[in-house]
Amino acid sequence: MFKAQLQSFNDLSEGQHGATRVKALRQLLKKQHLGGFIVPRSDEHQGEYVPPSDERLAWISGFTGSAGVAVVLADKAAILVDGRYTGQSAVQTNGAVYQQVPIHEISLSEWLAENAPTGSHIGYDPALHTPGEIERLTKKLASHGIPLTAVAANPVDAIWSDRPAPPLAPVFLHPKKFAGETAIAKITSVQDKLARERLDALVVSDPHAVAWLFNIRGGDVTFTPLPLCYALVSQVGKPSLFIDGRKLTASVRAALAKLCTIHEPAALQAEMARLAPGKSIRLDHASAGIRLKNWVEAAGGIADIGADPIALMKARKNAVEQEGARAAHLRDGAALTRFLCWFDIHAASGTLTEIDAVGALEHFRRQNRQLKGLSFPSISGANAHAALPHYRVSETTNAPIEPGVFLIDSGAQYADGTTDVTRTIAIGKPAREIRERNTLVLKGMIAISLAVFPKGTSGAQLDSFARAALWQAGMDFDHGTGHGIGSYLSVHEGPHRISKLGTTPLEPGMIVSNEPGYYKPGAYGIRIENLVLVQPLEIEGAERTMYGFETLTLAPIDRRLIVKSLLTKGERDWMDAYHKRVRKALTPLLDIETANWLKSVTTPL
Repeated sequence: MFKAQLQSFNDLSEGQHGATRVKALRQLLKKQHLGGFIVPRSDEHQGEYVPPSDERLAWISGFTGSAGVAVVLADKAAILVDGRYTGQSAVQTNGAVYQQVPIHEISLSEWLAENAPTGSHIGYDPALHTPGEIERLTKKLASHGIPLTAVAANPVDAIWSDRPAPPLAPVFLHPKKFAGETAIAKITSVQDKLARERLDALVVSDPHAVAWLFNIRGGDVTFTPLPLCYALVSQVGKPSLFIDGRKLTASVRAALAKLCTIHEPAALQAEMARLAPGKSIRLDHASAGIRLKNWVEAAGGIADIGADPIALMKARKNAVEQEGARAAHLRDGAALTRFLCWFDIHAASGTLTEIDAVGALEHFRRQNRQLKGLSFPSISGANAHAALPHYRVSETTNAPIEPGVFLIDSGAQYADGTTDVTRTIAIGKPAREIRERNTLVLKGMIAISLAVFPKGTSGAQLDSFARAALWQAGMDFDHGTGHGIGSYLSVHEGPHRISKLGTTPLEPGMIVSNEPGYYKPGAYGIRIENLVLVQPLEIEGAERTMYGFETLTLAPIDRRLIVKSLLTKGERDWMDAYHKRVRKALTPLLDIETANWLKSVTTPL
């Protein structure tokens, strides 16, 4: 399976030969009187993972990262990516065709203002951009005399002669024993929310939200069990589901028909037009393309751009989902621990590679028949590769695992929960500097684990807890401390997160990652990640409602990378208690060899 991941874009991306595709696009743009065209990474749902049929950015540029945008003008082109992907973009795209632009330094609007001739119309596909995105871009380019023009049909699709067909993975029901709540109850909650906000309807454009609402799952994209579809929920009456009927078996169709009216996707515009006149319709600011806004307004409705209320409902896991998460982490922790034992035995030989490690970890996970799949492509980085937070090993970059440190970030999908865990492992005897900086990262992870905070606290208010020890040493890391996690859904789920940008208050039932790190470019990287669950706390004499975290992840943390003198007594106590819990929970699930190894690596500090 992993080799299939490595090769998945071979027939999509032209890489170093991208000139022919860009030339064909330019010829078509000229016929349409467009001076350029924007090619985002997104599909019409703004999803993190998109099906091959929507990998337009990969096809036109060769770049296969999960975030980025290309812009093609009549005489030049650029690929704009953030710091995670600058190296990957430079390797995958043709430098003679695409200028490499770091988007954190030069925005898309700034690049267009500097490079597009005044008066040139820049085309965009209204299905692939949110209203906020287009409105901001339009405003910034107006003073430069560069108008944006929505196209009726995406010109990349017109020249993509061997474009894959849209996915038709079968939809299956997600039973109440895993969901914890019926779809009828969820629909009622959404309709009550619409009534309180005086909204007539909600267009559900995020397939994760549709899957949650109707208790269904699918397989249209990799790593996340999604059926790509839309829904339309009115304040009263049956909602509508817009999905390719070929994905529905007779039994699934019959079950869904009790909950909603089923339409083909092509009927969405007409149904919105029928409902819209004089009505206020909520469109999700994060996932709804500006095309949906245009449809509402053209039909005489009011497009209310805001948060999809389902996002917050989905983020607050109910008691059944919480218990499912615990069960999923228990079996996943056993698989990871078997891998860590295996790795500890074999890494010393010097014969392992990054791909070997990925394959072995997947092998141990697949020994459990409850595994549904991986939750994201495993990050397997040795030494300098570990310094790239979003490194993706390939046959080209595959490196031997040599003395220093090795970082493995991975996760799995189970019907009762989604996992994501990172461990940094000592190879040989790492230098004192590595061990000290690993300990600073560990201190940050423990600080989040032990955090106690009042109701209403956001992730942004907690983010500095994870950074304080690093800051005191003059260091930091450039990613958020944590992201939300779905329940047999996306491994990256909002709206909550622990980040400088995390403004959503943390509430009981929310699951979030706790993953501070440190990265020394060209040398090594460190990240330690557990998933934690927000829980109410009973504190004697408390004057406010207080919350804290329950750690879900169960796997040993490498004691060889800890400088014990840098830890406080409270931090050492946390480590010892955590390892005691890991040992007690996992030992019954392990073979004798692994159980003995686990005992040896979790002795008290």
